[in-house]
Amino acid sequence: MGIKHIVALIVLAAIWGGSFMFMRVAAPEFGIYALVEFRTVLATLVLLPFLLATGDWRNMFRDWKPIALVGAINTAIPFVLFNYGSLHLEAGVLAILNATAPMFGALVAYFWLKDRLTPVAVGGLILGFAGVAVISQQKVGSGEVSFLPILTVLIATACYGLAASMIKKWLTTTRPLTIATGSQLMASVLLLPFALTTLPDSMPSTTAWLNATALAVGGTGIAYILYFYLIGSVGPAKAITVAYLVPLFGIFWGLVFLNETLSVQAITGGIMILTGVALTTGAAGLLRQRHKRGKVTGTG
Repeated sequence: MGIKHIVALIVLAAIWGGSFMFMRVAAPEFGIYALVEFRTVLATLVLLPFLLATGDWRNMFRDWKPIALVGAINTAIPFVLFNYGSLHLEAGVLAILNATAPMFGALVAYFWLKDRLTPVAVGGLILGFAGVAVISQQKVGSGEVSFLPILTVLIATACYGLAASMIKKWLTTTRPLTIATGSQLMASVLLLPFALTTLPDSMPSTTAWLNATALAVGGTGIAYILYFYLIGSVGPAKAITVAYLVPLFGIFWGLVFLNETLSVQAITGGIMILTGVALTTGAAGLLRQRHKRGKVTGTG
């Protein structure tokens, strides 16, 4: 990757890592559903001009049924569940648990699409979910929270994993920007009744509005544009490495701006999860191959 791609990757990780902080601040005042509705509507408005510029908007209506389903599974449901989790868990913990999405993706692809799981990948799944158990034991065992917020976040990341297989199964000929814009739009429609019936009793504060706007424009709209830029420039295999940086930024922003603290046990669990993801997705093997090629060719 070139310097501009590395910069884009770091910026994307910083934005997505910040999303958990934005949720933590905005969700208590907006409420779970109203915040998701604001996020998806504003994200749609950010993405729509780019979709119109490509002339690919017709495909969004052509494939509206699978896109609507992806909008429910990849946006509406996980956004709601993460908002609930943000009421109880630190931004750093949310970011760490979010990293389990590729593991769920590998499991769904194995059972549904019959993708192969190597022994190393199976070991990675075991290690990653052991890391989840370590974090859960620390949180629940200390009496900080019940297991329910952790479970809701894991269901959300499982939804991300399921959606990846859905896209691979039904939307392989549809451009990612079309899927992203359409899924945000469809999620907005699906969640509107829930948002209207759970509006906050009082107007959210300016701080909450700023965080909600940052979550929608930055954490969803701009982040998707950056992600698609990386996919187009360096390929999906390299673009997905952002998943390893997001927890670091999630922890960092929580420490700096929310005065959060993470236990040694939570950090240990996070390392186990990230290592498990690397083994499950094959990233560790790719890095070893690249290192070997660098030794042979003399490249860095």
